[in-house]
Amino acid sequence: MHLLFATSIVPDGALASGYEIANAAIIAALRRAGARVTVIGFTWPGKAAADPQDTIVLGAIDVRTESASPLQKLAWAGRAILSGLTFASVKLRTVSDQAIRAAIEQDGPFDAYVMNSVQFAGAFENLFTDRPSIFVAHNVEHLSARENAAAASGIFQRFLFRREARLLKLMEERLCRRARFVFTLAEEDRAALGVASGERSAALPLVTGARAQTREGSRRIDCDAALIGTWTWQPNRIGLDWFLGKVAPHLRPDFRIRIAGHMPSGITSTHPGVEFVGRVPDASAFVRGAAVIPLISTAGSGVQLKTIETFELGLPSVATSRSLRGIDHRPANCVVADDPAAFARALEAAAADIHDVDGAAFHRQQLKALDAAIRLGLAKLGPVRQEAFA
Repeated sequence: MHLLFATSIVPDGALASGYEIANAAIIAALRRAGARVTVIGFTWPGKAAADPQDTIVLGAIDVRTESASPLQKLAWAGRAILSGLTFASVKLRTVSDQAIRAAIEQDGPFDAYVMNSVQFAGAFENLFTDRPSIFVAHNVEHLSARENAAAASGIFQRFLFRREARLLKLMEERLCRRARFVFTLAEEDRAALGVASGERSAALPLVTGARAQTREGSRRIDCDAALIGTWTWQPNRIGLDWFLGKVAPHLRPDFRIRIAGHMPSGITSTHPGVEFVGRVPDASAFVRGAAVIPLISTAGSGVQLKTIETFELGLPSVATSRSLRGIDHRPANCVVADDPAAFARALEAAAADIHDVDGAAFHRQQLKALDAAIRLGLAKLGPVRQEAFA
């Protein structure tokens, strides 16, 4: 079976974000199931596809809103409103439908499409209706947009998020309706998308790599707690604001917190132990230097890849209930707390009595369940034929 995996940004091997980690895990699982997978999408500027033999690169593009100029943001917003597309999808409209169709015909024939998230699918929706499809919903995007609107401080930003929510709901309904099967990354997202039936969908338990993380002896502890993430992504920003504004004030002044990742403007903390360290060369090494990992999601849908990585590493953690979505098994060294004061107390207790566990068992369980779900979804494609494009 030859699948075309349609995504906004093709894998480049860096695995710099949760989205890229999830994509790599899903593509690897499809290939383990026996499918031939060709990926189509864009690269980041200056990056090359990790697997050029099986990748159709449509060009290089930077879709990050936070690094765009005010003029570029205004242009994207204007084009989105005029075209009826979402803000995220209109960024990808840098090549014509005809060019994409020609590229697909050259590398085909394909038996079916895997529509990976809504951004690329929404930008080129009419190009992928001639074959059976699977839709991979990384999040329930329209619900995330609603939460972003509620958290927005400006009138225009709130208007844009509300518009996105309305359009995304309709788009997700169309993609789910057309798909033979839907993969979500969290169990609760199946019902939120209206595909809760086992005949229509399955949740994918993810891993951060094909092999379990190896333990390298005792850890050197550099700080009490460490956080790393893409903080410019609005759901992550909401969680970080909650942690810094609600949890940190309950922590003792000498509790050391290191926060890595690109910071949007306006992020500050009055807690004397908070240190913003920017980008780090090795995310796993960074979190392994902390006594405990705060898992602080309070918004969004889908699965938290940082939660999975923490559990694979066997590190102690304190997690909000929202951080555990899509996780069926919680290790013994993970404490759940949603109240800010209780969260802070749990962090201090975990840092004072460090208890690591072997994360290999968690990884094996996730990988086994992931492969089973992928096989189920591929079976739902039904009989497929490889035939030339008209």
